[in-house]
Amino acid sequence: MPKILIVDDEADLRKLLTDYFEINGYFVLTAKDSQEALRKVEQQPDLVLMDINMPGQNGLELCERIRNFVSCPILFLTARIEDADKIAGFQAGGDDYILKPFSIRELGARVEAHLRREQRIQTKATVKFNDDLVIDYTARELYYRDTRIALAKKEFDIIELLTTHPGMVFAKERMYEKLWDLNDEGDSSVIAEHIRRIRAKLKEVGCTDRIETVWGVGYKWQSS
Repeated sequence: MPKILIVDDEADLRKLLTDYFEINGYFVLTAKDSQEALRKVEQQPDLVLMDINMPGQNGLELCERIRNFVSCPILFLTARIEDADKIAGFQAGGDDYILKPFSIRELGARVEAHLRREQRIQTKATVKFNDDLVIDYTARELYYRDTRIALAKKEFDIIELLTTHPGMVFAKERMYEKLWDLNDEGDSSVIAEHIRRIRAKLKEVGCTDRIETVWGVGYKWQSS
């Protein structure tokens, strides 16, 4: 039974979502604010639905605080969304946005899509690139000269996609469609921001950038 944590200060919305997900076979945890969410997240949910605009510590701040300890998908609920808001959310470690008001059936489908993606971890042998960069697909970990590089779920998904197809160019829209597992035209700003974060983490440990930008097309992993 998948476990979902719903963080929202609106009691009516918490009840609506709780009823829907429980009927559909989920174990539901709820929190009305960030402090309660921090306690509930210790129960290791499989996915978090989080309102951005909460009193006290908002959803972005809470996401940034817990992301290093919570690897499950985090989906933001928000009444408005601009490109700057999206980028801020992805920088904080979020995986997707759900715009209010939303269709509860669409929300359910998006949650299912994210959970399906989490379950699609195929057992692969550890692969080495250029002797110093090691990708453990089974443990979903990346190492550079024995130093582990902490990656969020979507960041590793991008690494996995590119490194298992070295030299192949992936358009941003295609990457979004495959990795977010949604029937969507794609959002290049989402992919670009995640690539930027991956590159920054590689640079931080002294690793050269292995992701090549193919201008006007997308990205590829440099062939060894």
